[in-house]
Amino acid sequence: MNKIALYFKESYKELLEKVTWPSWMQLQQSTVIVLVATVIITAMVWVMDFSSNQILKLIYSLFK
Repeated sequence: MNKIALYFKESYKELLEKVTWPSWMQLQQSTVIVLVATVIITAMVWVMDFSSNQILKLIYSLFK
């Protein structure tokens, strides 16, 4: 049980003294980058889905 308590004490100490936390400005910039990347990737997937759907409809209509 002492090892578990020591683990939590050392983890807490490391979080307070050794971890470099981002500033508020860095956090906002990172959030904006993630949001923009998410929108771009979502748009790319939508375009690929839409175009493949249209191509498959065209192919299926040829065999009717």
